[in-house]
Amino acid sequence: MMIKQQTLSKKTLFYFLASATLFLSACSETPEKFFDITILNTNMVNDFASPDLARHINDETKEYPDIPSSKKVGNEATTNLTNKILYLEQSLEKVKKLSASGADEEEIKKFSIQLYELVIPVYKNEYLAYAKICDKKGSQEDKDALIQKIDQQYRSRFEQTYDSLMNKGKAYAAKHNIQVNWGK
Repeated sequence: MMIKQQTLSKKTLFYFLASATLFLSACSETPEKFFDITILNTNMVNDFASPDLARHINDETKEYPDIPSSKKVGNEATTNLTNKILYLEQSLEKVKKLSASGADEEEIKKFSIQLYELVIPVYKNEYLAYAKICDKKGSQEDKDALIQKIDQQYRSRFEQTYDSLMNKGKAYAAKHNIQVNWGK
């Protein structure tokens, strides 16, 4: 009779622990973690559709005659941009996997996903084409034309989505007492 009671207790304990683990893993992230993943990670795209991004990509290809270590292989801009794309894709997947609790988190998650889904294809297509032109030391006219096209096609929508996300993020940070330096 005593052995049966111990077995039942172990079984009950196992089910309790399994249930507790499932319950705790199903809970949403802390506000700080949610904020980091949905908002802070978007700092990687804050220069999207800007002259700064074009300059950074082009700067990857610069060589300096008096600095031998600056000699380039010829694919630096493409390689760095490809790595950035991989990071952005991973960031998007993290956002999609987040549990949002409440309307404000749902809206922040929505804007964050929209932002990534807007910029990633442009990085993969237009910016990668730009990087290849830079790596091949293409003409400034070709580079300028592509950057102008990106600006005209995407800048307005990017700024709208980015600003919406940042405004929601500022309110969320204030509500949850998350200390953030907004750069201003």
